[in-house]
Amino acid sequence: MYKDYLILGGAGLVGLQVCRHIIRRLEPTRIIVASLFKHESEEAVAKLEAEFGNQVAFVPAHGNLFVPSDLAQTPRSELLETPDLRRRLLGALYDDFEVAYKQNHLAKLIKRHRPDVIVDCVNTATGLSYQDVFDGATKVREWISSAGIANESVQDVEALLLSQSAPQIIRHVRFLHRATTEHSTKVYVKVGTTGTGGMGLNIPYTHSEDKPSRVLLAKNEAAFGHTGLLFLLARTPNAPIVKEVKPAAMIGYRGVEVRPARDKHGNDDLFEPKQISVADGTLDLAETADHYTVKGKLEVPIVDTGENGVFTAGEFAAITALGQMEYITPEEIARVVVHEIRGANTGQDVVSALDASVLNPSYKAGLLRNVAMHDLSSAEEDSGIPSIALGRLGPPELSKLLFEAHLLKCAFGDFTTILDTGLGPKKMASTLVDILDSSSVSRTAPSIGIPILMPDGRQILRGPRINVPEVQGRTNAVEITKRSDIDRWAKKGWIDLRPANMKRWKDRFESMVAERHSLRSAGSAAATIQTYTGTRLEIGEVVAWIFNNEMGGHRIK
Repeated sequence: MYKDYLILGGAGLVGLQVCRHIIRRLEPTRIIVASLFKHESEEAVAKLEAEFGNQVAFVPAHGNLFVPSDLAQTPRSELLETPDLRRRLLGALYDDFEVAYKQNHLAKLIKRHRPDVIVDCVNTATGLSYQDVFDGATKVREWISSAGIANESVQDVEALLLSQSAPQIIRHVRFLHRATTEHSTKVYVKVGTTGTGGMGLNIPYTHSEDKPSRVLLAKNEAAFGHTGLLFLLARTPNAPIVKEVKPAAMIGYRGVEVRPARDKHGNDDLFEPKQISVADGTLDLAETADHYTVKGKLEVPIVDTGENGVFTAGEFAAITALGQMEYITPEEIARVVVHEIRGANTGQDVVSALDASVLNPSYKAGLLRNVAMHDLSSAEEDSGIPSIALGRLGPPELSKLLFEAHLLKCAFGDFTTILDTGLGPKKMASTLVDILDSSSVSRTAPSIGIPILMPDGRQILRGPRINVPEVQGRTNAVEITKRSDIDRWAKKGWIDLRPANMKRWKDRFESMVAERHSLRSAGSAAATIQTYTGTRLEIGEVVAWIFNNEMGGHRIK
């Protein structure tokens, strides 16, 4: 069984119970207890050590999982208020993925500890949605409608960009995929959320906003967007086993005590009220507290529900009542998580439920595919126009490979001619150049943004626009500083007539034909993405084989 566990949000209400249940049922060697703050993780480790002694090695870890590691201990308020730090966050979120991955705190945490199993108890959707994109949008709209542009308005724009949940979740799951794959994580279990405690659009509860709460619905959108990305991760080759447990009730509770509490503004004082007139005039919604007399602390009996905060008796009774949100204990959640790690079928893994519910490829569609391909072939013959690519279906490699395969088919006809006649890469390249004038590719490809790189590697045929390299923003030009730039762009999205690329194609065809031969003698057992290709040079089938076998772009479910 698995020995090393990383519990994200391990100091929380659910996280601690997950740790306890793993220790009692799965015989772990080491548990890394990760939390946002250092004191939280260390206190959680101390509590677990007091309960279980040296039965397990407990390791505290802390920091914000969504930012570069050197910023993981910096409060978000400081990150947003400091221009240089704010722009670093924007770069980590929107700029080059590889650079951001190497700096990301979650990726470094996984690399450092290399766990067999990750249980993610972080309330991700809440954390992202309560950055409050709506407040940021309001400030930006006010700025747009105003006459001048102030520094604080620039900050509002950058804060708005940083509060978008979709880019953050997408990048988070991509980091997770890369790190778990590189460092051989076996299982990833997410403790997710519905965002509304299982209630519908009529939910009467908010975090003190107006009802229905836009921010609460944003939390729901983030929660199920996250689930969708985990669904994709579970269908990715070489990824860990992916599961999600999604409680649909309020989670509680940690304990009951009488202590000073804070309201939603962070206030914990009791004030002597003042009587004022509201007949007319201006009502100041936030006067300075110095103008009021403090009469003590806001002390009240409360129930601690962990990440959901503290509730009074009245609030707790209302939200947990029959027909309201009701509630589920963290122990019950932890029990399901442990069963899923062990491989038991609880019926409560959301990813498995989605797998069982989606409509998969059908036999009828397979038959009708042949009909559509036959009709397309007839339309090509009748019109005299080859149907190759429009560049609307990505990635850029798709169109480039389709055009190259079409030129090879036009020049040589089939696999046999290319492989059995002793054609060298230079002769193949010159032959393709010879047929360019009579081929529609010479006009079609450049017209849709796909240049043709000539055999010398120095000349291209181009149209008004070039799709690769891909640039964002308003930049329309790039500097060519080294030959490797050309190599990189040609590989990604240029028709490449250089001899080196012809050799690459010849090697591919040799692999296709060799793999295809094994299918005849071995039958259906040998029918795989490596062996299944047509006996003729059909450009779509050829490119699908490349995607399956060279680019790792195949489905596993």
